[in-house]
Amino acid sequence: MRKLNISVSAEPVFHIGNFAVTNSLLTALLLTLFLIVIALVLHFRSGRGAKKLPLWIRVIGEGIYDFFKQIAGDKTDTIFPLVFTFLVFILLSNWIGLLPGVGSIGIWEHEGGEKVLVPLFRSPNASLSTTVALSLISVFTIQMLAIKTLGIKNFIGKYINLKNPIKFFVGILEMISEFSKILSFSFRLFGNIFAGEVLLLVVIFLIPVIVPVPFLILEVFVGVIQALVFAMLTTIFIVVSTSEHQ
Repeated sequence: MRKLNISVSAEPVFHIGNFAVTNSLLTALLLTLFLIVIALVLHFRSGRGAKKLPLWIRVIGEGIYDFFKQIAGDKTDTIFPLVFTFLVFILLSNWIGLLPGVGSIGIWEHEGGEKVLVPLFRSPNASLSTTVALSLISVFTIQMLAIKTLGIKNFIGKYINLKNPIKFFVGILEMISEFSKILSFSFRLFGNIFAGEVLLLVVIFLIPVIVPVPFLILEVFVGVIQALVFAMLTTIFIVVSTSEHQ
């Protein structure tokens, strides 16, 4: 009888010394290498003019840029490389879990007297470690840009104001809010992607033909939405934190 194995945490596939390389980390590294190669190819292909890039790449790139410009305004040129990288990496990380072999090709290991399949590849965003790392990068960048724009004195004054008890209390709440962004970013992305993969796994396990197709389409749509939400929230938080009225 087949047995369905679902692991919340990423499973180690091999070790480098004492460092365990998990399936989600391996997939993230391969995806990062792929994106670096694509970026280098496009860079050398474009030369000194963007017109040498394929038309569809220019149309998509300009469309995304114009979309974020409506949110960020004159800050777009500063933050677009970051939010575009977030968008592409998270989108592909979400979709890579839908590819054949991801989650189904692995190594059989014995655990508790039973044979368990440890997948070689797993969606990076189905691991909380990846989403926390992305969240830390986002929140750290937000704070650094706020310091650069407002100055260190005004930045600290937003959280610590000893002259007014009400503003002091509000500053404490603001500080808690900044830390809560890490949890919000990471658990929202992880929860949606992991839940989607579990749903697909259960449906494929029970009824492997035709029935999973609508769920696959749904997961493609969810992957787009989650990537867009992460990039948009990062943009909005940067705009708000770097506004002069802060």
